[in-house]
Amino acid sequence: MTAEYKDAFGARAALEVSEGRATIYRLDRLAKSGMADLERMPRSIKVLLEAALRLCDGFRITEDDVARIAGWRPDLAGAGEIPFRPARVILQDFTGVPSVVDLAALRSAMQRLGGDPGRVNPGVPVDLVIDHSVQVDFFASPEALERNAALEFERNRERYELLKWATQAFSGFRVVPPATGIVHQVNLEYLATVVAQGADPMGGPLPVLFPDSVVGTDSHTTMINGLGVLGWGVGGIEAEAVMLGEAISMLLPAVVGVRLEGCLPAGCTATDLVLTVTEMLRKHGVVGKIVEFFGSESRGCDWPTAPPWPTWRPSTAPRPASFPWTMRPCATWPIPAAVPRSLPASSATAGSRACSRGGEPRSPSSARRSPWT
Repeated sequence: MTAEYKDAFGARAALEVSEGRATIYRLDRLAKSGMADLERMPRSIKVLLEAALRLCDGFRITEDDVARIAGWRPDLAGAGEIPFRPARVILQDFTGVPSVVDLAALRSAMQRLGGDPGRVNPGVPVDLVIDHSVQVDFFASPEALERNAALEFERNRERYELLKWATQAFSGFRVVPPATGIVHQVNLEYLATVVAQGADPMGGPLPVLFPDSVVGTDSHTTMINGLGVLGWGVGGIEAEAVMLGEAISMLLPAVVGVRLEGCLPAGCTATDLVLTVTEMLRKHGVVGKIVEFFGSESRGCDWPTAPPWPTWRPSTAPRPASFPWTMRPCATWPIPAAVPRSLPASSATAGSRACSRGGEPRSPSSARRSPWT
């Protein structure tokens, strides 16, 4: 059986945007036919539904799969499996390098069989962020970053030459070099698009716009949910399967809603609120479920330190994902206005010294150059 994309539910529509016309898949077509109750459907389920509707090919994602997601109700959670094909994949270096080696091996096999190795490429956009191998040899100096980066390239030159080759050999594959930032920070600040754009799976001339979504091999991939981008951490095998165009198989998820109302008391920080909410969630039992936050403070709009809260919350909350969008939840409880102060202020100086080598740092070799230069 082969895949053949089709608009089985008549959901394709044209949309005028600032750069011209584009194609979207409208969920309200399912609502008009009585298949979906969008007023009661959590936003995270809508992302899963749109992906299934857009990528329905009768093979990896069938019409029955679309109908199963469209009929989501709280009491049906866990009742059956559904497929999900995220918009992109993000890797860190520990699991990303083996994935690149596997793609290279596939190209070698294709060449041995007489095929075109250039046809072997990731099925979705892939970003690999190098951050887990960086060591701190120099600190408390304006030149610390540059000198640590030079040592990093010296120690791992062969690995970085492989990754630089991969960026030139594979389409849709990007690498963020070391000394740039940690993977979930880079994902939040540079890689997320919120609204993704791709080629029409049915071969139409217009680009297709759809919600950004991601799976990643870093446990803090859930931080991306603070931007309204559905994402969570997976293992290397699952990430590689998505890279090759396969769908993630998952149970129809349960969704727990958390209402955030009222102003925080004076002296409370984002950390205080996050830890309080996390404690409540763990007591409620939400592992393996999706958590959605709503209410006046779900975006941090009532207090001046808004940016950390939406991103810290999904990172700390139990997996797989936490969403900040407003919804009508299946289960809610209010967060009390008086949030206790949880932790004392931490010492950044003590933390930086604890992860640094003692003694006099050795100088990097000036003869070694970064493969990205």
